[in-house]
Amino acid sequence: MSNIADEQQIDGWLQLLCSGDHRAFAEFVDRYQKLVFLCCRTLGLGENESEDVANETFLAAYQKIGSFGGMSKLDTWLWGIAYHKAMDYLRRKGRCEQLLDDFDEQIAETGKNHIADGLECREQSDLVWQTVERLPKLWALSIVLFYREDKSVEEIAKIMRKNKNTVKTYLFRGRERLKRLLGGSFGESIYVDR
Repeated sequence: MSNIADEQQIDGWLQLLCSGDHRAFAEFVDRYQKLVFLCCRTLGLGENESEDVANETFLAAYQKIGSFGGMSKLDTWLWGIAYHKAMDYLRRKGRCEQLLDDFDEQIAETGKNHIADGLECREQSDLVWQTVERLPKLWALSIVLFYREDKSVEEIAKIMRKNKNTVKTYLFRGRERLKRLLGGSFGESIYVDR
């Protein structure tokens, strides 16, 4: 019974949000700002850049919220806006071509090729997520959306405006690169904390 009450409360909040209620929108920003910053950081933006993109994202969300039709989850819709605002920012700064650059030299510089035996599961997870941050940005974003945000391939494709097969390729290549980079340290199994 509480699930029905929760759904009705969320529906009421969404109606207020879509009608332009300022308090509902302030709650929306509070609820989803971490998500927007995660998107920005995953794409390689610094703190000030992330703040700029977050402002642009929430402004665009405010302007478009009335047209939110519920065809996707609200957070998926917002991920899409954040992703495209971040990509626009990178294009304006001339950094988009860097997103798919090879990064093996960065990994070599970190000195994390040998992991001491007996690492705790959390430490392993932290190391994996640190390594994910060093993947080509589109691969990293796909992995973050899939494993951390529990988005389906279809949802990721909508967010990134890519073909589902392209997203599957990003996920496959990202996982393969992670296996290659971390496989010697963890054996053949790589634990990723969802």
